[in-house]
Amino acid sequence: MKTFPAKPHDSMQEVIYTPGSHKKTGLRQWRQMVIELVGGRELIWRFFLREFSARYRQSFFGYLWAVIPAIATAATFTYLNHSGTLPIARTDIPYPVYVLLGMTVWQLFATGLTRSAQCLVNARAIITQINFSRESLVIAAFCEAAFNFLIRIVVIAAAFVWFKVVPAWTVLLAPLMLIPLAAMIIGFGFILALANGVFRDIGNSLTMLLTFAMFLTPVVYPPPSQGAKVLINYLNPVSPFVIAARDLAIRGRLSQPTALLWASVFGVLVCLICWRIFHLAMSRIAERV
Repeated sequence: MKTFPAKPHDSMQEVIYTPGSHKKTGLRQWRQMVIELVGGRELIWRFFLREFSARYRQSFFGYLWAVIPAIATAATFTYLNHSGTLPIARTDIPYPVYVLLGMTVWQLFATGLTRSAQCLVNARAIITQINFSRESLVIAAFCEAAFNFLIRIVVIAAAFVWFKVVPAWTVLLAPLMLIPLAAMIIGFGFILALANGVFRDIGNSLTMLLTFAMFLTPVVYPPPSQGAKVLINYLNPVSPFVIAARDLAIRGRLSQPTALLWASVFGVLVCLICWRIFHLAMSRIAERV
């Protein structure tokens, strides 16, 4: 009886890992990081489905939880503003629509960070047993926040119809504006996932910190035009995206293009730097989480 050696599959790529290979620098290492991320797209999809179904399983309201916080916040501040209890400001469009636009962008940022911060901790059983690209967990966490964002867009469209607000044609450009914001969210998500894996206080305090940060962002009030709040608004990297989303949806032009440009550059740099840091720490994630 003759035996024949097994022929290697032509479509399989041979990858050789050497000690400290993840610490190398240069374009070759960045290319390898991109290849690993693209190769894990199926894994990202599986993680997204698992977390999304687990979050809304046995929930009475189901997917409505993606929009209930935004609607509740808009209703609360609309009542406070119109009743005179907490007069905020006059807006060019009906105030509920104004708040919903700001809350939709802000909750994309806040939800993306909170989901990313918990992704390594929630998957620690898999991390300690299976070797795979840990970046997939952070990307899948952001995908969940992005899906919730798409659901909220339906609510905004309904609010435009209800309050008879005609959007500008530039609203079609809003997805391009949100790309650098997504990069910023993913970048911060890499660092928060690592930090929360070592110090659980990060995840516990993140929601409180984001609530405080929301009031430093023009989400429920117009951008300040005088005082110290102008500087705070300018230094806040999320503010230009909130303002730009309203501008593109209502005004048809950007009121702060320079601030949006700097925020976009900052978002891309945060993504690249934090991704590299996350990749360097990948070999120690399993023993720390």
